[in-house]
Amino acid sequence: MEGNKITYESMDDYISQFPHEVQAILETLRKVIKESAPDAKEKISYQMPTFVLHGNLVHFAAYKNHIGFYPAPSGINAFKHELSKYKGAKGSIQFPIDKPLPYELIRKIVQFRVAENIEKAEGKLKKKK
Repeated sequence: MEGNKITYESMDDYISQFPHEVQAILETLRKVIKESAPDAKEKISYQMPTFVLHGNLVHFAAYKNHIGFYPAPSGINAFKHELSKYKGAKGSIQFPIDKPLPYELIRKIVQFRVAENIEKAEGKLKKKK
């Protein structure tokens, strides 16, 4: 819902504003991310549902014709080949809302981002010692 200045209190709050068929997609996406990153916390960041683990992990958002998935540029680069059939930019992918989302691919991207964020966090810890 671009252009409006609604602020969301929670992921449930965000998801509840969409039609039921879109809510179902968003809830499945949320579940896949939770399963792939069980230690990640949910929050709203940039007015989008966000999962956080040692920093932002992934964001997602629903639009009129697509679901935006934001796994950071590194998450896109690591899966460039698999993502080549989708529209996207440096840090985002657009999954058409009228086609099934590639949940297995999303799972792999989230797991990649979890490993990346943990590695970064451990790197920071080593530097402090």
